[in-house]
Amino acid sequence: MAKIKKAIISVSNKTGILEIAKELSTFGVEILSTGGTAKALREAGLAVKDVSEYTGFPEMLDGRVKTLHPKVHGGLLGMRSNPEHVSKMKEYGIDPIDMVIVNLYPFEETVAKKDCTLEDAIENIDIGGPTMLRSSAKNYKDVTVIIDPADYQKVIAEMTAHDGAVSVETNFYLAKKVFQRTAQYDTAITRYLAKI
Repeated sequence: MAKIKKAIISVSNKTGILEIAKELSTFGVEILSTGGTAKALREAGLAVKDVSEYTGFPEMLDGRVKTLHPKVHGGLLGMRSNPEHVSKMKEYGIDPIDMVIVNLYPFEETVAKKDCTLEDAIENIDIGGPTMLRSSAKNYKDVTVIIDPADYQKVIAEMTAHDGAVSVETNFYLAKKVFQRTAQYDTAITRYLAKI
């Protein structure tokens, strides 16, 4: 079972996010976040570290580049059971990131609006979100990845029952949901662009 010590939370749909973040803080989980999510968590009185502070690299290009950094993806993709991975992570100051809570920019909702322009659609294609989700899901043995707010309580219940840890079985279930959603998201983008 993977004990959750550090989490990245970055969501467009903030349903239930304050509740799960509060629960995570009771387990002593360090929360990394970005932009509007970090602001919402701070306003709720939670301790949050900006991803830019963690990476030592600022958000840039109108927020297009926030989480695309080796300290993020090394922390997600590094296999804890692989001594070479662990050694490289230590060498480059990369901490393991044990949980990712991310949902995607609302591309489908944006393109459903009658006044949606191509520029609006393009700006609502999420890059960092799917990248973090896929990195986490690929390394499901070590990382708990939550894309669906309906799974928040399932994960917290398991952490409560297992001293802050989540089982590989639950992580695999969550990883499968990630790949299903990212495939659906890419299909929506492809269908929209094919009509232009």
